[in-house]
Amino acid sequence: MAAAGLCGADFSDLREIKKQLLSVAERSRERGLQHSGKWASELAFALEPLPLSELPPPPALSEEDARDLDAYTLAKSYFDLKEYDRAAYFLRGCKSQKAYFLYMYSRYLSGEKKKDDETVDSLGPLEKGQVKNEALRELRVELSKKHKARELDGFGLYLYGVVLRKLDLVKEAIDVFVEAAHVLPLHWGAWLELCNLITDKEMLKFLSLPDTWMKEFFLAHIYTELQLIEEALQKYQSLIDAGFSKSTYIISQIAVAYHNIRDIDKALSIFNELRKQDPYRIENMDTFSNLLYVRSMKPELSYLAHNLCEIDKYRVETCCVIGNYYSLRSQHEKAALYFQRALKLNPRYLGAWTLMGHEYMEMKNTSAAIQAYRHAIEVNKRDYRAWYGLGQTYEILKMPFYCLYYYRRAHQLRPNDSRMLVALGECYEKLNQLVEAKKCYWRAYAVGDVEKMALVKLAKLHEQLNESEQAAQCYIKYIQDIYSCGEIVEHLEVSTAFRYLAQYYFKCKLWDEASACAQKCCAFNDTREEGKALLRQILQLRNQGETSSTEIASPFFLPASLSANSTPTRRVSPLNLSSVTP
Repeated sequence: MAAAGLCGADFSDLREIKKQLLSVAERSRERGLQHSGKWASELAFALEPLPLSELPPPPALSEEDARDLDAYTLAKSYFDLKEYDRAAYFLRGCKSQKAYFLYMYSRYLSGEKKKDDETVDSLGPLEKGQVKNEALRELRVELSKKHKARELDGFGLYLYGVVLRKLDLVKEAIDVFVEAAHVLPLHWGAWLELCNLITDKEMLKFLSLPDTWMKEFFLAHIYTELQLIEEALQKYQSLIDAGFSKSTYIISQIAVAYHNIRDIDKALSIFNELRKQDPYRIENMDTFSNLLYVRSMKPELSYLAHNLCEIDKYRVETCCVIGNYYSLRSQHEKAALYFQRALKLNPRYLGAWTLMGHEYMEMKNTSAAIQAYRHAIEVNKRDYRAWYGLGQTYEILKMPFYCLYYYRRAHQLRPNDSRMLVALGECYEKLNQLVEAKKCYWRAYAVGDVEKMALVKLAKLHEQLNESEQAAQCYIKYIQDIYSCGEIVEHLEVSTAFRYLAQYYFKCKLWDEASACAQKCCAFNDTREEGKALLRQILQLRNQGETSSTEIASPFFLPASLSANSTPTRRVSPLNLSSVTP
């Protein structure tokens, strides 16, 4: 059946889609593109088996293929053993598309391997090396000639795009990857490379993409990368409805999407289900370990680390999981060591750079942290954690202007993440830009304050500016939020809020409210004495015949300048303490 919501994509014939996937998986493997082959195979596995009569035939051989067959077969055996120079040597002069691709790809991978070996041996993972893949320029010249002569097939265009991207020719690379997607829409590798080059939704709108069912997988993936999680989840749900409900790839992507919006319980639940379906899976397990780390689930993280070690201890994901385990145990040197190991295995592995930056921050090694975060941004400019990490580092170094720049970049990538907004507000405060600081704190509260600190910071700012009514209103909202969450007295700033409100109501001669807040102050060690003193004062004034005068207190409004839509918010009455009693 065709899924609703998949515009232009025809999922009505799943048998035909399965044939296409099996065919492109075989063609990818023939060219040494193992990851693309694996992706297509996993997706095909999620669909119903085909009867023998409907299985796709092996790719047809042309005259050129037949002539190059011996050289190709020999070279492919060398290629599979990572003897890339040897493979390329025996493929010289081959004319068929398949053999020519393997020839060029062997040369490319040979250059990459030499570059990585030189980087690790001479510089170490934290040095900013200038080591380049020396083969890239020659490959570009040769592939460019073939491209102009229109002699490149879909796989050849993909390789040309990779070479251009490696040479930082981003615009040209995007054009070539789009062309590759049109020529061979079933090759996932080209779509994935395109994902890595698109920086925002506007850029995505101007791409002329082929109208194929593969486009839906691409859009779901890019939406996840661009933090457009609601759109991504809708796409994945539509794909599941279309018939891909058994796809472990889709399940893992949904888990990653929930991780990105910090719906930790949902993400953990999906990852646990994924582990049951595919217990030897290593992809995305580093993301799973991040969730276990955030929840301080030591036994589960320990089990995951041991389990992955048994499967493959030399995978980057395994090293990251072990690094997270040591970090949770506050063994930061060991954690950093494992993140370094991950980077020796793959210097372009984004997660390890960012996590290593966090560890160096814990060890107070700010210069190493800055280098690690910068490497993460070089790998992927969309990594908000690295931008945020740089902001924190420069905050420690007391460089607020730098700090502001990096927090702004993090905020652009995560506009609805309250942590970025609170960090920006603190920065503006340090720079004495208090109007901007107020806007940031109010916006952080409006988008759903994760750490429940935005209102307190906003209240303190109002306090500093002698805006007592606005400060009181912020504290009231803060207390109501804390008690409605069930966090009650454990939260650090509750006592501060009650102390301020007790004094505020006292000044307004609202003795009942002042007395109730003062009594609440007595429940906290840091405000107990002040609460008792205020209660004594209230009792003394009452004995002298002072009466409650509610007319003195002005109605509470949030100032229009702080409101997200510049309209006054509803009036808030004095704090009803009966509704927040534990």
